[in-house]
Amino acid sequence: MAISTAAIPAHANQSAIFSLVPVFSLWQREVVRFYRNLSRVVGVIASPLLFWIVIGSGFGTSFRNGGSSQHYLEFFFPGALIMIVLFTSIFAMMSLIEDRNQGFLLSVLVAPVHRSVIVLGKVLGGTTLATLQGLLFLVFAPLVGVHIGIVQLLLVALDIFLMAFSLTALGFAIAWPMDSTSGFHAIINLFLIPLWLLSGSMFPLSGASLWIRVLMRVNPLTYGTEVLRALLFPGTATDFSIGMSLAILAAFTAVMFALAFFMANRRTTKPAA
Repeated sequence: MAISTAAIPAHANQSAIFSLVPVFSLWQREVVRFYRNLSRVVGVIASPLLFWIVIGSGFGTSFRNGGSSQHYLEFFFPGALIMIVLFTSIFAMMSLIEDRNQGFLLSVLVAPVHRSVIVLGKVLGGTTLATLQGLLFLVFAPLVGVHIGIVQLLLVALDIFLMAFSLTALGFAIAWPMDSTSGFHAIINLFLIPLWLLSGSMFPLSGASLWIRVLMRVNPLTYGTEVLRALLFPGTATDFSIGMSLAILAAFTAVMFALAFFMANRRTTKPAA
């Protein structure tokens, strides 16, 4: 029987539309769940804000970055923002374990949608939360003399989005095979703080010892921090260009999404007990 070639594009478009519906539904569910928990929202912002004020004020003007007398509150501002994005992105995927235990994830998996749709919906949800929380922290930027234009703000938003997407995808890959939130916390705590500390958030790459510099260079968050510092404080010397840093972040984002997709196809979820 002959098949009309004109019907193929229409069918493809219809399939694409049907795929967007579950993506949007999962994305919306993540956002709504997060903002319904007010204490969680406050905690994500309050902890890095407290770190920034206490640690930044503690070092004060005693900090030296490349010979400059930049106040540590200024230097540490991108680091506090990175902390918000990191914690929100990773811990947003704890909902994946809760969905599994409540039986919701099993009902999603038996739906006639591709696994990539599930991954994209969950990851986009966590990415949106982390990006919004990170951008919200920028309201404190004028306190350290930061006034950015539209172009700079768009580049900052792109940088935060790439970091949030890659970290959320990483959190998805870690959470997918797990059945308990306590196990997720145990694994995350092994490298969550080191990942942040070695991102150039608390000290510059140039002043670190050789082996620390090597670790910082292979840490993708270092490049995100460099972009933020270059955009928020244009006069500050950075080790990498904005274009190079964003390209590395984009590559890391693609790798992390591929890893999340691989994990989602590698193991089927267990039914709730």
